[in-house]
Amino acid sequence: MATQISGKAQLRNSYGIKVERLAAVLPATAAQTIFTVTGGRILLTTLVGEVTTVCTATVTNLKIDAVGTVSTVVTPLAINTLVTSLAVGNEFAFSALGAVATVGSAVTQNNETIIPPGIVRITTDATNTGAMKWLVTYIPLDDGATVAAS
Repeated sequence: MATQISGKAQLRNSYGIKVERLAAVLPATAAQTIFTVTGGRILLTTLVGEVTTVCTATVTNLKIDAVGTVSTVVTPLAINTLVTSLAVGNEFAFSALGAVATVGSAVTQNNETIIPPGIVRITTDATNTGAMKWLVTYIPLDDGATVAAS
């Protein structure tokens, strides 16, 4: 039986608002803000990166953190995960708070996480010329809460 609801409408109804960040080269042993949360708390329902430029053979770990603006505590969403030599099209998603991310041509993500106003950032421990684009979906928990690509 065919459905009259479009794929975009089904995604929004199930996972919330989608925000995409254009591809950028991974930061060289530094932090890079990928999303900014303002106006209140959100329920993060998806956070996934996709390799758009091959990651070099330099041994490189990538981690994802949330940093609040009121409480500046750094909360690891995904701890150091190897991105060395990842090919274009590989996905990167955190599947459990503070665990190693899932990486591959298909990934599992089960990460509904409450994020306060602040930033979501990635950090690497080496210089790697690979590039990734990022996507989040979220549901505002507070009126006026939004997410923007940084």
